[in-house]
Amino acid sequence: MAVRAGLTLCVAVLLALATAARAEIRLVDDEGAALVLPAPAQRIVSIAPHLTELLFAAGAGSRVVAVSDWSDYPEAAQRLPRIGDAVRLDLERIVALKPDLVVVWANGSAPQQLARLRAAGLPVFSSAGRDLAHIATTLRAFGRLAGTEAAAEARAAAFEGELAALRTTYAQRPPLRVVYQIWAEPLMTVNGAHPISEALALCGARNVFADLPQLVPQVAAEAVLAAQPDAIITGRLAAGKPDGLDRWRRLRSLQDTALLTVNPDTLHRATDRMADGVRELCVSLEAVRTRRAAGAPR
Repeated sequence: MAVRAGLTLCVAVLLALATAARAEIRLVDDEGAALVLPAPAQRIVSIAPHLTELLFAAGAGSRVVAVSDWSDYPEAAQRLPRIGDAVRLDLERIVALKPDLVVVWANGSAPQQLARLRAAGLPVFSSAGRDLAHIATTLRAFGRLAGTEAAAEARAAAFEGELAALRTTYAQRPPLRVVYQIWAEPLMTVNGAHPISEALALCGARNVFADLPQLVPQVAAEAVLAAQPDAIITGRLAAGKPDGLDRWRRLRSLQDTALLTVNPDTLHRATDRMADGVRELCVSLEAVRTRRAAGAPR
């Protein structure tokens, strides 16, 4: 009897260890740091608006207990507690929430703030968005961390399919030379490593400032005029606010240049909704091609 009881206990212990091993999650983040969670995260804090949105898209919205300022999508995120922004975090409040996962944006958060999170012993996953493909990668990573793999995989695959369809339709269309104005004063654009530049290429357009070294460089108006782009594009502001394109409207030398606006909520934020932003961008640029082919004013 004693031997049988001992064997039973041994089997039970082995089963428990095996179950724990299956529940444990190991993942390397975008900065090369290894993260080990004993089980899928149940209390998640997000330190960037686009990461908040991706958590919800990955099916982990119900696990998010606090978010950074400007986390305004989806609507449910607007009702969550705020813990500061990328520059100034309320560390005491974050610790008090007892998160089992904190997701941070390596590219856009102050390094000293991220160091404080790690020094507090919090489990941190750092995301460093690089390109459109990384959006799907992040969705899948969040699905693993939160135990919502099926929902995350479905959304990632849908996003990839939407981009593939747009690429097939537009990438080989007659090329257009484009300046993307990310900010009006000072005048700022994007280089070729920026996801918006990748979106332009997907739509069959070429970013005239792709070769600049900075990701978001400041440029002179004279450089834009010298490039004589087929289109200048910027993000729309709220109704009634200037769109930042007036300086170009006043210049006779740019009368053949199309001036376009797109929804910044979908094109400027690195989430799966970027597929909608790319679609709007492609449709707008295709309209420019159509008008050019017809010889109509832009």
